[in-house]
Amino acid sequence: MIFRSLLIPFALTLLVAVGSSAPVDAQTVTSQKQSFRTVVVTDSLEHPWSLAFLPDGRMLVTERPGRLRVIANDRLQGKAVTGVPDVFARGQGGLLDVVPHPDYANSGWIYLSFAAKSLRGGHTAVVRARLDGNRLTDLETIFKANNLAGGGVHFGSRIAFGGDGKLYVTVGERGDPDKAQELDSHNGTTVRLNDDGSVPADNPFLTTAGALPETYSYGHRNPQGMARHPETGDVWLHEHGPQGGDEINLVRAGLNYGWPVITYGRSYAGFSIGEGSEKDGLEQPLLHWTPSIAPSGMAFYTGDKFPAWRGNLFVGSLKFRHLVRLELDGERVISQERLLEGAFGRVRDVRQGPDGFLYILTDEDAGALIRLEPVAN
Repeated sequence: MIFRSLLIPFALTLLVAVGSSAPVDAQTVTSQKQSFRTVVVTDSLEHPWSLAFLPDGRMLVTERPGRLRVIANDRLQGKAVTGVPDVFARGQGGLLDVVPHPDYANSGWIYLSFAAKSLRGGHTAVVRARLDGNRLTDLETIFKANNLAGGGVHFGSRIAFGGDGKLYVTVGERGDPDKAQELDSHNGTTVRLNDDGSVPADNPFLTTAGALPETYSYGHRNPQGMARHPETGDVWLHEHGPQGGDEINLVRAGLNYGWPVITYGRSYAGFSIGEGSEKDGLEQPLLHWTPSIAPSGMAFYTGDKFPAWRGNLFVGSLKFRHLVRLELDGERVISQERLLEGAFGRVRDVRQGPDGFLYILTDEDAGALIRLEPVAN
């Protein structure tokens, strides 16, 4: 993997194409391969973080201050879901990801990640529960990270089911970079669990002395996007670098992704970090963004509404307030296009709906859920 991707970050600087953006009050956007219109489903969400779809057509949206909201028939329901766990709503912390079980129709399980409260701060946690009307029932805590810290940064907290049926959880390094290289810490890891929170028998560190058995990969900084590849079933993630060096990585069992030993970024004061951008035994990213875009949310497009986009990867940008469309050739990113630049706000999440449309969430005081619908070129 290191040899394969060494040249990709440099080559991509020549391939970025900026799509024309609609003004804030416009509805139609012309991009390289597909014109589309934006439909604001609601703009009454407070710092929404994640979006999920249920088989009956309802949508679930998490709001970072600690609320789970329901949208039905394109209308935001007035009352938040009850029974949600208390959250550590400080800085980047709060109620974060929401993902239904792959067999939700039979199991009824919904998974929530959040920054959990403790006497000394907050840490990343995951619960599962069932939705009964407008309340959560059968709530179970299935994972608690040992990344306790008092600050409000770097919780990670994206969750996804891989093609193997296992639950993957990203855990940020909580502003303590060196912990991302220590196998007795959850800081800077991806965690792999069975759907009930137990540890799979084939996890890579089960027999490693001192290592946490649920750890799957390590050396990450703050991964806030994760998605399963629709063809291979592999789990891809992206993570925030410091000043520069945001990364897309293909997650593999037992591998070390380098933070803070290697990075393409620099400290916020401008100093170099670690030992450079490469080192034997440490993984290279499939792509890095320098300068940083502050990525959040991630989705492969597989639907039929945008045939020219099928197989593309979409990533939100918090910093530049746009949606990035990435064209792929296997595991190589071959081009990028920036959509909706500055049109709506900080793009926190992007998801493909069961209707084949794309949906984005904006991280604002009056955050919006926006649907992208095709129009003829």
